[in-house]
Amino acid sequence: MKQFTVTTRKQTDMVNITAQVQAAVHATGIQSGICTVFVPHTTAGVTINENADPDVIRDMLMEMNKVIPFTDGYAHSEGNSAAHIKASLFGCSLNVIVEGGSLQLGTWQSLFFCEFDGPRNRTVWVQVLGG
Repeated sequence: MKQFTVTTRKQTDMVNITAQVQAAVHATGIQSGICTVFVPHTTAGVTINENADPDVIRDMLMEMNKVIPFTDGYAHSEGNSAAHIKASLFGCSLNVIVEGGSLQLGTWQSLFFCEFDGPRNRTVWVQVLGG
């Protein structure tokens, strides 16, 4: 297993982590298999989405914040219930096929760390299994 740190700068943020995950895959030497990316946090997640137009990320965060506002009469005493809800909707892990030692992503796809309770320093775990 490999791990790396992501530093977020805003309360909600999506950080492209494709290069760090690809580096972790390369370090394993595995040419064919499956890569699991896992975020060990309850107020953050991971997703695959478009990397070409930054407005896509802006729009996703804007709509998530409309649908799940930061304050809405939540009972959770820490004041970050919205972050927990968003993290559960995005999910804490994803799998990507590895072939030829490379992540098999579509032309416009990238892996994004999703911050919902920042800014913070976060950890991402990467596990690659050969096939």
